[in-house]
Amino acid sequence: MGATFAMVAGEPSGDLLAGLLLDGLKSRWPQLRAQGIGGPQMTARGFDAWWPQDKLAVRGYVEVLRHYREIVGIREQLKQRLLQAPPTAFIGIDAPDFNLELEAALKASGVPTIQFVSPSVWAWRADRVEQIRRSTDHVLCIFPFEPALLQAHGIAATYVGHPLASVIPLEPDRDGARRVLGYSATDAVVAILPGSRRSEIQYLAARFFAAAVEIQRVRPQTRFVTPAAPGLKASIEAAALAAGLTRGLTIVQGQSHTVLAACDVTLIASGTATLEAALFKRPMVIGYNMNWLSWRLMRRKRLQPWVGLPNILCGGFVVPELLQHDASAEKLSAAVLEWFAAPARISAVQKRFHALHLELRRDTQALATDAIEKVIQGR
Repeated sequence: MGATFAMVAGEPSGDLLAGLLLDGLKSRWPQLRAQGIGGPQMTARGFDAWWPQDKLAVRGYVEVLRHYREIVGIREQLKQRLLQAPPTAFIGIDAPDFNLELEAALKASGVPTIQFVSPSVWAWRADRVEQIRRSTDHVLCIFPFEPALLQAHGIAATYVGHPLASVIPLEPDRDGARRVLGYSATDAVVAILPGSRRSEIQYLAARFFAAAVEIQRVRPQTRFVTPAAPGLKASIEAAALAAGLTRGLTIVQGQSHTVLAACDVTLIASGTATLEAALFKRPMVIGYNMNWLSWRLMRRKRLQPWVGLPNILCGGFVVPELLQHDASAEKLSAAVLEWFAAPARISAVQKRFHALHLELRRDTQALATDAIEKVIQGR
């Protein structure tokens, strides 16, 4: 049976998840067509990207407002196109601010709607529950506690595990990754991941690289490596130069998994990348900074004391979080240096991350594809 799936992934992490999901869908529907908004992982699997995902890769209230008209215009055009030629199903990959409104219109017209990655109603914006119920036929959850929370509000949901837990090996090949990047087994390597959006580079890169300068002052032989998302390498290079980091830094195109496998510690922006770092069993310092108004608005809607996914999933501050004004070069560098002086602490956090990896590892492709097929058949 042929099938047409419309999909929207609004940032690199969603593109990665969607690419893995497409592999599972193609095993069930070999002749499927997939179209909508996506990135390189999706297009490599034959996805027809009507718009590139970087059109949606904006974070923070104020930043979204600056691009609001363009984003809403894209959503309206996409909605009309899908209403005129309805797909077999629509699958929104994360990006709830964009996808939920679109899903509501498609669901009302009879198109089955699936949201892959539940909006984090357990972390912030609990008021979104009603919107999820109105917009989606089914939610594919990547964390084990989410289905029960959603089902309590009448939202059908299935735990499918986190796809990255199956892609990332339980025992990362640190030496192999270092050979790829040109490091020796004894080099002290800090991975700097200031985010995959332009707005994150704007607000974080300077702070992270200034912290690297401080680390290098204390430990002169420290090496730094940064994976650059597509189109962001020049901005990252400029931020490093402006911060005074003129030696010991390697900027690579992509290869974030190789970078995380190779490093001793990572200084990393809050987001999906922190979970990837945890699955690579790497100690980390989570930092974040954004427009002050966006920060004030988001703080009011937080439901938990943690922002980083590793801390949320572990239920405690297993790794430090330095946010907004606390994300200073001095505090960030001090937190990174503390890891180098605490081997017992590193061992403990690696054991916790190993257990977390096992909790999240499921046959995501099969479970997600089964759930999607049931939704289609039910409609």
